[in-house]
Amino acid sequence: MATWEQAYWEPSVDSNIPRSARRAGSYERYVPDSIDGLALVIDGDISRRVTAVERSIRALNGPEAESLAGIARFLLRSEAIASSRIEGIAPSAQQVALAELGQSETVRGISEQARLVANNMTVVRRSSTELAETESLTVDNIVGLFQSLLPDQPRHHGLRKVQNWIGGSDWSPIDADFVPPGHESVPALMADLVDYMNGAAHSPLIQAAVVHAQFETIHPFTDGNGRVGRALIHTVLARRGLTERAVLPISLVLATLRGRYVEGLNAYRHDAPAASPQASTSINEWLDIFIQASAIAVQRSEMLIEQINDLRSDWAKRLSNHRKSVGLRETPRADSAVARLLNQLPEAPVVTATTLAKILGISFPAASAALDELRQAGIVQTKSIERGATAYVSREVLDLITLTERALASTRFDTRASAPNRPVPARPQE
Repeated sequence: MATWEQAYWEPSVDSNIPRSARRAGSYERYVPDSIDGLALVIDGDISRRVTAVERSIRALNGPEAESLAGIARFLLRSEAIASSRIEGIAPSAQQVALAELGQSETVRGISEQARLVANNMTVVRRSSTELAETESLTVDNIVGLFQSLLPDQPRHHGLRKVQNWIGGSDWSPIDADFVPPGHESVPALMADLVDYMNGAAHSPLIQAAVVHAQFETIHPFTDGNGRVGRALIHTVLARRGLTERAVLPISLVLATLRGRYVEGLNAYRHDAPAASPQASTSINEWLDIFIQASAIAVQRSEMLIEQINDLRSDWAKRLSNHRKSVGLRETPRADSAVARLLNQLPEAPVVTATTLAKILGISFPAASAALDELRQAGIVQTKSIERGATAYVSREVLDLITLTERALASTRFDTRASAPNRPVPARPQE
């Protein structure tokens, strides 16, 4: 049964610790239930809401999902900034897109902040995909994900072998907001977590909610737990086939609803037998906020798909008018480079002819001609990125990303009603 246990903190004699912080004393740490085989009593209303939200998520896996996935990738920027503790103003969508391009081509003028964010986005995307495709997850898989997120900090690698805590003093867990289980319990709890992830005892959304809360409760690493815990939400949903291509910004919504999020996690950490009414009430409180965040994420994703489709329609009209003006057939062939590029723009809003040739598997001249045609149609603009090299930029996609990120950081999910509550890029110039 889950329980709070008493432990004793003996301060270190490290000379770097202020004398006033060398405080000994008792503190309580939480030891959660095992979750593999856990029998959850789900409230009827919550169960019905889960069914409705899961049906809405599956509906997102249509042809537009590729574009949605591309834009959602950029929305990971908020997490990358917060998780990496990068200081200063959030880098713009264009800066991050150029930094991603800089991973395969030479691009000048990229800020170090943008490089860090782009690298984090790439690692999270690759690692989460690998975990989703692994036949049977292991603790080592999750440890590997963690290490890929903090490659230059080997002191944090591996499951923790010390006590950690959240809030309070930097030096002692005595007055902490929450203290996870002792490090001796971590290996068994993590083995139980992956056993649960490899099963299907509950619906995908319920499983994702339980996995996230349990992982954050175990807090198995000395740093980066939030980033890994957020990645595991997407891992569960992808492994269960709920998000085949769509990427839901659930964790960004949870970050915006931080007060309710913390309340939900605290409720999840009950100290009653798993089958008791108290335990069911506690877990249902957490499920309630997670499902609410998921429903909002779906709603924002649906709006994003609609906005992308509106952009595509406008682009098609502009391209048609341009082609008519130069004596070409109004609509390009569906398999032509320019038609395929137009379809790719939401996922790759900053691209060069070299990169586009690789993406579409076409020649450099064909890629250059397609990009120049969209430039002449007023769909993309050029930007010099290196001596003799030019990038083509879809500012409308970048503006859409920025406005979406700003809305997701508003507690009303509308910046006209409430300002963003975390660092986000400035609103695009009208």
